[in-house]
Amino acid sequence: MSANTPGVEAAIECIRADVARLHAQLTRYELVIWTGGNISGRVPGADLFVIKPSGVEYEDLTPDTMILCDLDGNVVAGTPGSDRSPSSDTAAHAYVYRNMPHIGGVVHTHSTYATAWAARGAAIPCVITGMADEFGGEIPVGPFAIIGDDSIGRGIVQTLSGHRSRAVLMQNHGVFTIGKDAKDAVKAAVMCEDVARTIHIALQLGKPIPIPQDKIDALFDRYQNVYGQKPKEN
Repeated sequence: MSANTPGVEAAIECIRADVARLHAQLTRYELVIWTGGNISGRVPGADLFVIKPSGVEYEDLTPDTMILCDLDGNVVAGTPGSDRSPSSDTAAHAYVYRNMPHIGGVVHTHSTYATAWAARGAAIPCVITGMADEFGGEIPVGPFAIIGDDSIGRGIVQTLSGHRSRAVLMQNHGVFTIGKDAKDAVKAAVMCEDVARTIHIALQLGKPIPIPQDKIDALFDRYQNVYGQKPKEN
């Protein structure tokens, strides 16, 4: 028998549906292959999150195959999907949620261009306006960390705390993104790969032109606080 309130149960069902559905965006934008990569979403009003099961093909993901975990990364027994193993990155996601309470979604991919930057241990420089809008500066590199415990989560939090970027390139591994919810984190993953590809191509053509920091600041502020907002009525 669940000890959760009806409101929390409804929130869990909503997050299960969102996280299952959003995995299709990873394949749509070619950010993953086979069963690699994962999305998780925090359950509002509870110390819980929902994450992809390990080793399940994307077309087989449904809300009931998603796995409910507590913020220590433990699977909640007796819930749908609890008979499966959660993603091997579950401990990393849990660490992020425990230490970044404003974060509602985490995404991991091995998208080709961004992972190539990670393999070089090189931050992606902010030399296009769309990147200034979305990330507010460079996309940083996080430390090398082994999969399976919370080492990756520690690297994510260490690198992104106080940083504008919602994406981090974990050295020799791949991309992790964070967001206000799972959809926001997916958007960051899509945009990270796009700028990684574009700036890679720019480097093949020559030396990219830097954007002055004050212009990066202005672009970021406009996009985050003005763009898409309904004009105020007099």
